[in-house]
Amino acid sequence: MYRGIAIILLISIITLLSACSGASTSEKIYDHLEKAVTAEKAFEKQQDDIVKLEKEEQKLYSQIIDLSMDEFDKIKSIAVEAIGVIDKRKEKIALEKESIEGSKEEFEKVKELIGELEKEKAKNKANKMYDVMMNRYDAYYTLNDAYAKSLKLEKELYTMLQKEDLKQETLTEHIKKINESYKNVLAANKNFNAYTEKYNKLKKEFYKAAKIEVTYEKKAKKKNE
Repeated sequence: MYRGIAIILLISIITLLSACSGASTSEKIYDHLEKAVTAEKAFEKQQDDIVKLEKEEQKLYSQIIDLSMDEFDKIKSIAVEAIGVIDKRKEKIALEKESIEGSKEEFEKVKELIGELEKEKAKNKANKMYDVMMNRYDAYYTLNDAYAKSLKLEKELYTMLQKEDLKQETLTEHIKKINESYKNVLAANKNFNAYTEKYNKLKKEFYKAAKIEVTYEKKAKKKNE
């Protein structure tokens, strides 16, 4: 039932080294792009916390399946604890979404500036970069929705495990639903990561075309199974 989620984060800038003279529009775009990255710092923090909670829940689930029905009271107790962990994960996911929404709000300010760019190459790169990033946000919302549905199914599982008359076939069928749900999560996550990588590449190309020299710091986070 446990699945790790790999999240590739946005490239962040260490230092703005120089910008060509008269590139005020480019500098404004640069400012919004980097503020969008900063807005996702909380996103990175939530990823670390979610990993820990996922592992905590995995341990609780392992404890449950190692118990017999003679220890039903203990099963119920652990199931209640697991639901508490799921609720914490839901809180983290909500904070993660807030971070992404803040990033999107900042990033959308770039749109009206792109048309003001004088260099056609920089303008083309900026338009491509913008479209890919907006697709990335859409991909995140799909991922977030898929993950939320999986959490709902997991919570239902632990509620079921508190019923002494639970039938094995009912339990097995529900676990299959959870596994199928996490396949959707992994597929959505892969799509989100692909857009993140593509955006990072286009962002570099835009800065190059706009004659903005920067030093990059690339970070990646991965949730291991």
